[in-house]
Amino acid sequence: MRIPPNVSEWLNLCARWFHVFAGILWIGTTYYFTWLDARLSESERAARAGELAQVWMVHSGGFYVVEKQKTPGTHTLHWFRWEAALTWLSGVVLLVLVYYLGGALIDPDVRDISLPYAIAFSTGLLVLAWVVYDLLMLSPLGKNEIAFACLGYALLVGVAYLTTHVLSGRAAYIQMGALFGTLMAANVWMRILPAQRKMIAATKVGQLPDAALAARAKLRSKQNTFMVVPAVFTMISNHFPTATYGSRYNWLILSALILVGWLAAKFIRRA
Repeated sequence: MRIPPNVSEWLNLCARWFHVFAGILWIGTTYYFTWLDARLSESERAARAGELAQVWMVHSGGFYVVEKQKTPGTHTLHWFRWEAALTWLSGVVLLVLVYYLGGALIDPDVRDISLPYAIAFSTGLLVLAWVVYDLLMLSPLGKNEIAFACLGYALLVGVAYLTTHVLSGRAAYIQMGALFGTLMAANVWMRILPAQRKMIAATKVGQLPDAALAARAKLRSKQNTFMVVPAVFTMISNHFPTATYGSRYNWLILSALILVGWLAAKFIRRA
């Protein structure tokens, strides 16, 4: 199906604006709560017996105090979930408009394949990535962060090599960004939110929330903060074709960018 160029450009512009704005909200809240949890943990260690951990902040024209509670109480809970869904959905719209319908998915000089085959490869890789990632996280390996990171990076290098030898260079970089975005959104909707609902349900029947559920949800959220930086790198890579996807060593550059992104995320989390 061919979309008129003027219509396609406006759709692309609107979807891109929406995607960037939703991403700002999602990434911002993710890093804010990660920072907040770290400061509260420091406060818990320093608090005297009977004291609640608190974080005091100043912003705009006011002062704010945040406490970490074990149960939700009777207050209104503010959820942060639609930012992830809207960022992922708008990203999918862009992927379809620019690559699936826009003709940027295939490069005959890389591999002469049909468009349906390329689309099946792209979508299948996103599904497979989530299945493999989730199974590894649920396995005993998921409890060893260093071992999991090493294996995960090795798998990502393999995916980078594969995609750059099947899809166009530009599409391969965006495919990796879509992969990270899919893992992050699935973490929120399939693992973090269900854990939160179970914890709330437990408090309503007078039980303490399962600490293991909280720990697993926290770990998934932590991993999202590491995945988002290389995801953003790949999003802006199309502005630098010579240095990134256009290079003959594009898969090695992509692999290095992922590692640099993880190191940057580690620095940001400590800031």
